[in-house]
Amino acid sequence: MKPHPTLVLASAIMCVLTIPMPSLAQKAGDEALGTLAYDDFMQPDLCGTSCHVDFYRQWQQAMMSQAYTHHWDEIEYFKLAVPHAEKDPKVAGVKAGCNGCHAPMAFLAGDVPPPLPSANSRANEAVSCEVCHSINGFKGDTPHNFNYVSTPGDVKYGGRAGGTSPAHSIQKSEFIRTTEFCGTCHNEKSPYGVWVKATQLEWKEGPYAKEGVRCHDCHMTPAPAQVAMLAPAIPDAWQHLFHGAHDPGKVRGTIEVRVHPDVRELEPGEPLKVTVVLFNQKTGHKFPTGSAEERLVWLHVEAKDAAGKTYHLPVDKKGFAGEEFTIAAKTLAYQDMGIPLNLPDFQGIERDGVPAGDRIFRLPYLDPQGRMTIMQWNTASQAVDYRLGPRETKIETCTWTLPGDIPAGTLTVTAVLNYQKLPVPVVEFLGVPAEEGEVIEVNRHTTSLTVLP
Repeated sequence: MKPHPTLVLASAIMCVLTIPMPSLAQKAGDEALGTLAYDDFMQPDLCGTSCHVDFYRQWQQAMMSQAYTHHWDEIEYFKLAVPHAEKDPKVAGVKAGCNGCHAPMAFLAGDVPPPLPSANSRANEAVSCEVCHSINGFKGDTPHNFNYVSTPGDVKYGGRAGGTSPAHSIQKSEFIRTTEFCGTCHNEKSPYGVWVKATQLEWKEGPYAKEGVRCHDCHMTPAPAQVAMLAPAIPDAWQHLFHGAHDPGKVRGTIEVRVHPDVRELEPGEPLKVTVVLFNQKTGHKFPTGSAEERLVWLHVEAKDAAGKTYHLPVDKKGFAGEEFTIAAKTLAYQDMGIPLNLPDFQGIERDGVPAGDRIFRLPYLDPQGRMTIMQWNTASQAVDYRLGPRETKIETCTWTLPGDIPAGTLTVTAVLNYQKLPVPVVEFLGVPAEEGEVIEVNRHTTSLTVLP
């Protein structure tokens, strides 16, 4: 009697074979454009319905499956990137290149630009099972700009050994277990040679790399589970959750926040200095990371008196170069959007959309004219990197003089660290669904003191 195919396939992801290194003849990065066909890749629903049901359902809910269809990515690509690429030869490559990571099969098939997501083409499969499990290395010194080598076919690359499969061959891949595998898409240089994504490089420079804690350990956490239908559970099946910047549960608690005053009692009209200590205790890279030109992380401090009146406490300036980008203001930015939008006299939109005077932890991306840009491919330089590194502590202060008529009693001071995937002014201007500008509270802390009569 033949064994059940799903059981055989389930055990197949554990076969011990040596992974071949990519040859010079294999294409990677820009040179791989149009070298393959959609039909070279298996559709993810075949993987999900025949054997790997649980991983398939996890993938369906992850951003990997939505890398091409996600509403903001669609707007950014078709409304900004494509028309900009058609006007400016310097950035012409992004018309195809964006798809190297957001719709790899479309890129490899030379389908540029791919059909709109509403057409429901195979580009919609985005970063599918077959995309990752067909990669067997990268070309070059540093993984970046989709310089992975894809060899779709009967052989699927995985991190385990043992077994055989009636559906395909399995080779154990040491590469798929490395952070360099992730870095082929999570590191990126702009056409101007500026690192606009450097998540894997940030990890490599930080403490977790020295301890051997990889991307997978946080974004594909291992747990006792089955890797396929009818297969016995194993103690460390890598979950295909890929939770990150779009997962509120992953964002919350990333940074510890504590606030304390310099005195516990004071009178109306006297100065008060509060100190906020922020510690990145959770990420193996900087926070925010990845598309840092879009992410907004800011500290908001308020005091509430005994009568319930609230006062906003702006942060004290530190005086470092580029600090003006890190303190919220009503200033305008993103003027270069006028190029793809055919707005030659475009003056920009509000840069931040959060209370003026709040501290923003960001890495500003600057266009060739030195203006802050939301279009990462148009990044010619960057300003100060004022993000929170792994296990880094930053200290902020707010100095405030109590009003002369403030009532006696308890004064509470609350520090809140907030996160947005995209600044609200950008959301509103480009017609992005409001959820992209949702405020997610990372953490908060409250302290109190006494105002004397």
